[in-house]
Amino acid sequence: MKKWSWLFLFLLTGVLLVGCGAEENAKDLSAGGKAEETATEAAKNSTEPGPALQLLENEKVGEYLADAKGMTLYYFAKDTPNTTNCSDDCLKNWPAFYGENVEVPEGYNKEDFGTITRGDTGEKQTTYKGFPLYYFVNDKATGDVNGQGVKEVWFIVNSETTFSQ
Repeated sequence: MKKWSWLFLFLLTGVLLVGCGAEENAKDLSAGGKAEETATEAAKNSTEPGPALQLLENEKVGEYLADAKGMTLYYFAKDTPNTTNCSDDCLKNWPAFYGENVEVPEGYNKEDFGTITRGDTGEKQTTYKGFPLYYFVNDKATGDVNGQGVKEVWFIVNSETTFSQ
């Protein structure tokens, strides 16, 4: 008989906890969605880290910077600090990378990463030392570095990258 009493008590506790949670959700909804708006505003103003950048390594190019999914990041040698010179067809082949408040790997200074607003699309793009970062459409899987050296103006990014101006 004791065995059944404990089971009943356990189930009753679970039902009560679920009921209390539903009551709180109902209060949030009756407030006209204000809780949802507040959460959205908090997320916009958050200083919590965003997606984590990571270092990968390849025999051909050594260490290089990749996004959280392992997709290689590149810079365009024809860009200038805080200005992109890749648009239209170029942008189709070299999509802009943007990550809000990115977490940087060891060996990188978070202050070297920033954001620009592209003049052509109005979209945000992450920069490294002022230079916009891109993906390459022919990189299909984690670890692909097919864009390295393309037309001698597209290069991977690593902690030793220097930009000529």
